[in-house]
Amino acid sequence: METFQKVTLIFTIIGAINWGLIGFFDFNLVESLFTEASVLPTIIYAIVGICGLINIGVLFTHFDEHEK
Repeated sequence: METFQKVTLIFTIIGAINWGLIGFFDFNLVESLFTEASVLPTIIYAIVGICGLINIGVLFTHFDEHEK
């Protein structure tokens, strides 16, 4: 399970970097990499969103482990 959590964390970090690029430089890396195929950015955004939700669960699990 630890490998799965690391993969989801990597996707979440990639999403955060993309949002940082959008906020600071008005540059969307995902859209610029996949300009011709309009379905791929949507899939990538969905994967990053799901990974973010999974990481919320990991965060609370991590807190529960430290309380014991």
